Amino acid sequence: MKMANSSHHVSCGLDFCSVPDIRGSLQGASEAGYDFTCFPIVHPRFKREFISGKSKERPGAFTRSDLILAGSDWNNLIVGKLSPYINVDSEDPVVRKHSEEALNQELTYANHLGLPAVMLTLRGNNQINLARIFHSKMQAGSTYQVWVHLPMESPAVAASYYHNSEEELIKLQGDINTWGWWNKFRSVCNFEKKLGLALEVTPDIPPEEEIARWMGEPIKCLVLSTSLFVTNKKGYPVLLRPHQNLIKSFASLDIQVVVRGAIRHGCSKYYQQYLDHLWQSASHTDSLLTYARGYEDYLQCPLQPLMDNLESQTYEVFEKDPVKYNEYQRAIYSALLDRIPFEEKDTKVVVVMVVGAGRGPLVRAALNAAHKADRKIRVYAVEKNPNAVVTLQAQQEELWGDQVTVVSCDMRDWNSPEKADVLVSELLGSFGDNELSPECLDGAQKFLKGDGISIPCSYTSYLCPIQSSKLYNEVRLSKEKDKHALNHFETPYVVHLQNRFQLAPTQALFTFHHPNKDEVLDNTRYKCLSFKIAQDCVLHGFSGYFDTVLYKNINLSIVPETHSRGMFSWFPIFFPIREPVQLQSGNELEVHFWRLCSKKNVWYEWSITKPIPVSVHNPNGRSYTIGL
Repeated sequence: MKMANSSHHVSCGLDFCSVPDIRGSLQGASEAGYDFTCFPIVHPRFKREFISGKSKERPGAFTRSDLILAGSDWNNLIVGKLSPYINVDSEDPVVRKHSEEALNQELTYANHLGLPAVMLTLRGNNQINLARIFHSKMQAGSTYQVWVHLPMESPAVAASYYHNSEEELIKLQGDINTWGWWNKFRSVCNFEKKLGLALEVTPDIPPEEEIARWMGEPIKCLVLSTSLFVTNKKGYPVLLRPHQNLIKSFASLDIQVVVRGAIRHGCSKYYQQYLDHLWQSASHTDSLLTYARGYEDYLQCPLQPLMDNLESQTYEVFEKDPVKYNEYQRAIYSALLDRIPFEEKDTKVVVVMVVGAGRGPLVRAALNAAHKADRKIRVYAVEKNPNAVVTLQAQQEELWGDQVTVVSCDMRDWNSPEKADVLVSELLGSFGDNELSPECLDGAQKFLKGDGISIPCSYTSYLCPIQSSKLYNEVRLSKEKDKHALNHFETPYVVHLQNRFQLAPTQALFTFHHPNKDEVLDNTRYKCLSFKIAQDCVLHGFSGYFDTVLYKNINLSIVPETHSRGMFSWFPIFFPIREPVQLQSGNELEVHFWRLCSKKNVWYEWSITKPIPVSVHNPNGRSYTIGL
């Protein structure tokens, strides 16, 4: 199937309940702008009986031949739907046996045709046999994706609005939480990567927190019934505002849309055109989203700037951030004004040291701040990467002159000729301290005057529990030989989080201050955090963030609740856990976190003690350390 969103056009499918003429239906859908179709694998009237019954001896093929279409059409344009009467969880053993045979036959044929996906409808909470069969097929290497179709809100909830008979209500009331149906099904299927959701948008939109929970699931497509559309003044189909907003909120997940139901507005093309219009109006102009496009939910190993020298492209990306260097410049400007009163501005010179100068953005920020503040400064640009030093030296010769001294050296080994009034650095990682800013700045503070200013002057890491099948599977599938079996579950990753659900508000974890006035410099940390869980969900790991005080009231933050608008230099960090933990509404989730150090390395360890105890991840840094 054509995946959309490269150009922010919607990828749209048209659903057919029966297809007398498969070629004609496919052509009609294509002409109306649809990218794929959903067809029954077998004609709805063609019910088979395998054990006994009239149709057991019926001659002829059980469905149409694969020769009707070219192989590439079967492979790209058709999602196969299972026969609706199949009920492999029936209490009647004959029905169950018939259903198992029919299901097997249809899935084998779907594999034979090379269909990209097969859609099944989940009709209740107890579809365990169905889950077992699909899990075994996926284990055996089926080629298709499995789309589990179910409503966003249970029929029972809707039923109470539409005054069904009391009997039906009681029957349905048993379990009305469709997320619970799905969660049980995919848990039995062991969170299989090939398993995705075809989520039907219901007339009544569920509460916001339930929608947020769906956002953490592997949604392949949204299913929209034509009955949801109303007619506008010009006679075209449109959605009501609440449904528009709902669709737009899912548009960022790079999912597809399936239109189903009777065509009520003359032509199926109008639905596709309207949805495409909605999709394009949802593609934001936010600089973070533009910058991060293509990196959604993609695991990256955090940088190790002390061990490795960064490449030119990495510097280039960071230097494009419109917010970070602006705020640094404001902080330096403010510090210069505090350091030298107006009457001394012509006689005093402020010494500014930029440690970890890279290709010079902070040097430029310092020179701009001095010009704006009308203060005299002398800058030392200290950088250990010899390749970046080439760039610094070129700028020093061509632009900066004697005002800047370039020092090619590790800041921890340098002996400065004089002490600094202001020490400026950008050594922060996605978790604040994970690129060893505390160790570097503790080593560099010997250059700072007793009353000198460090920019940043403090930073704090934050933690938050999240649910994301997508990330869990990404981690689970990254195995490397020669590595510990649990290696990937004990490694933090930098990741632009999209397809996830935040289970509770973020909480502060570790804070570091600079200059560090403690008599004994100790950067180990330990803290236990407790999160209150508001609704049933699954824990797959923890997302980490940080905020920093550069100077006085000038801050930078990647914490979701306080994110610096327009800043994209840092993606969050993700700490996985080995096994998903099922959580219930009202549970208390208790996580323990350590930052540990040896002479050579720094590493994190993490563990859960409530609602169930889970063993410590990454003991002794066996899977992941940050090298000093």
